[in-house]
This record gives sequence, C-alpha cells and structure tokens, in this order.
Amino acid sequence: MPKAARVAEPLHEQILRAAAPTVRNRRARDAGRDAEERDGGYVGPRLSRRILREARRQQEELEAEHGPGAPAPTAPSGRGSEEDDEDEEWPSLQRAAEWDGTGGGGDVQVDPEDEKALEMFMNRAAPLRRTLADVIMEKITEKQTEVQTALSELSGRPMPQLDPRVIEVYRGVREVLSKYRSGKLPKAFKIIPALSNWEQILYITEPETWTAAAMYQATRIFSSNLKERMAQRFYNLVLLPRVRDDIAEYKRLNFHLYMALKKALFKPGAWFKGILIPLCESGTCTLREAIIIGSILTKCSIPVLHSSAAMLKIAEMPYNGANSIFLRLLIDKKYALPFRVVDALVFHFLAFRTDQRTLPVLWHQSFLALAQRYKEDLSSEQKEALLELLKFHSHPQISAEIRRELVNSKTRDVEGQEPAVME
Repeated sequence: MPKAARVAEPLHEQILRAAAPTVRNRRARDAGRDAEERDGGYVGPRLSRRILREARRQQEELEAEHGPGAPAPTAPSGRGSEEDDEDEEWPSLQRAAEWDGTGGGGDVQVDPEDEKALEMFMNRAAPLRRTLADVIMEKITEKQTEVQTALSELSGRPMPQLDPRVIEVYRGVREVLSKYRSGKLPKAFKIIPALSNWEQILYITEPETWTAAAMYQATRIFSSNLKERMAQRFYNLVLLPRVRDDIAEYKRLNFHLYMALKKALFKPGAWFKGILIPLCESGTCTLREAIIIGSILTKCSIPVLHSSAAMLKIAEMPYNGANSIFLRLLIDKKYALPFRVVDALVFHFLAFRTDQRTLPVLWHQSFLALAQRYKEDLSSEQKEALLELLKFHSHPQISAEIRRELVNSKTRDVEGQEPAVME
C-alpha cells in the first residue's frame, strides 16, 4: 500500500511551533547529577569544569573593567551546560576587542585640535540618516492599497499587517533581544534571513532596542545567510546607525558592537557599500568614529579588489577629513594597486591645488603614505605635479619627508632610471 503524501506545514505554523517552549530533560538530568556530586561530599569533574570556566570568565571581566590584578571572583552558582557552551566565546571576544585602548571598552584618545580641524570639512547640510523603520514606512506608504497598517499596542509604532500569530511570535522575540546577554537565540529569529519579507519581520523586533550582545549575534546570522545586497541593507539600516549612536552617546564603542563590525567583514563588498562608503558620503563622520571604524581596516584581512574599489570611490567623492583617515589606512595595507587606483589617488590630492583652506594634518599624513607606498608607481608628470602641490599646501615636518620620498625614487614611465639626488 503506497504511503500517504506528506503535507507541507505552513510557515507561520513552523514559526509558532519552533518558538514554543519545550521541556529539556537534559538540564534536569544535569542538575540532578550535580546535586548528587554535592551531596556525596565531593565535586565531580563535570561540575569542576563549569566552576573553573565561570570563574575564569568573571576574572577576565574584572580585569577588563579594573585592569590586571583585580581580585579573583568567588565561586559562581551552577548554570545550564547549554548556556556555558554558548558563553565560551565571550572571553575571547572581549580580549580581541581591546585594541590599543581605542575600542572594546577603552576610551579613544582624540586630539581636540585635530577634531576641530576635521569639523571644518564636515557637511553642514547632510541629509538625515535612513534607518530600517524609514524604509519600511516608505514601502507602507507606497502600497497603502495592498498593505494596511495597525498601531502597535506597546510602542505605538505603525506595523505592517501580517498574520497576528506571526506578529505575536516576533513581539516575543523583541522582548528576548531587548534583554539578551548570552545563550541561544530564538529559532524564530534565526529563520528571518530565509524569509522574503525579512525587513518587515525584522522591523517588528525593533532593532534599536536590541542589546549590544544581541546585535553581535544578529550580525553573525545575517552576514552568513543573506546575499551581499541584502547584507548591505542590514549593515546600512541597522548596524551602522547603532554603532554611530553608541559612539556619540558613550564616546567609545561597546566591544560587542566592535566585534559585530569585524564579523560583518565576512562580506567585504557589503561592508564597504553598507558601512564605510555611506559613512564617508554623509559628510558627518567624526574623528572618533573614523578612528574606531578605521581600526577594523587595520586589523582585518580584506581582498585587494574590494579595497581598491573603496579607495577609488573615496578618492572621487567630495572631501571631508575622515576620508584622509580611511585612505591612509587602506594605503598602509601595501596592496599592489592597479594604476587606475593610483592615478585616482594622485588626482584626489592634486584637486587641492586651488583649495585655499588650511588642510588638516590628517590630509598631509595620507599624502605622505601615498608617497611612501606608491612612489615608484607614479609617472614623472605626476611627481612633478605633486611636488608643485607642496608649494601650495605644506606642513613644517611632513612636507619635507614627502618631497624626499618623491625625489629619491624611480618613476613607472622611464625604464632604467636612477633616482634623482635631492638637493
């Protein structure tokens, strides 16, 4: 007799079933085993490992907050083994995020004079930042005949009309993410990248209310499961606004958000198009933001094609001070750049021949980086033009070094040429 055909379960039923709580006998069994170990007058190997792991994690947190030599923590109370497995990565994340005192809980050292000079080149009429809520509301406005809106009972936010059960599930997910510290995420959240209306579903969870730890976990999921174009939208509409708001409010970046930026580089094209380029185009990137986000470029390996495209784009856009920081950091990665990118960088600096403003030290530093790394990839005409540029914009210490680098080097258009001797 043939078997009956299996009926596919509706998506919303899958979501509801996946989100439903289940009884975990394993946890009860583990708790009973621990109780037996304690009652027997000894601490078994399983409980010992958990206690040591928890004590080590607390000690690292104390050292991160108070510095080395902080008092050792007392023995923690037991927790479920599943949460311990999820928490093993957090101490290593915290260590990785503590970079030179400029991120992951460390204060960024910003020179007030440099910050003031950078503000002179900011765009005073920059457009408002777009968030995920803005995009969703635009879609709702465009399709009012198809999609009706309803007011959220909790926050008063207009919400797309979906299946009430689906909305209820993701309101529950919102509550979890607004208090999340560690452990597993709801399964209903993990399937969002596979949904065609993932932006609407994500909107229900209110990303602006997520904890920093939840933002890191969300970035892991979305960077791995979304296509590049969709990942770019998530970076630009959710991650970047959160990072900028955190830096503006606390004058530093939470280490979970810093690690989220690093994890987002899993898709470098989306990272540049969704984070770095929009940040430069906004014209409002502060020195503090540039230092923190720029450190990602220094610490991570990035394919040359993506970096080349980013340098080309930054070199051709209207100038603001943060552009010099990102260009210098990318130049210092010492890529073998195509001549087209090198030429774009040269033209970027030559465009300042008619600029009467006093340029910040950051501009001179990026100019020096170009001369140091790519002096032999320049043509003789380009070198002459750059040397002429030094007469218009000079720095007491840096310009002399730039001149020395340009004069004492070969050029790409003359074979067998010996470098000139600087007079």
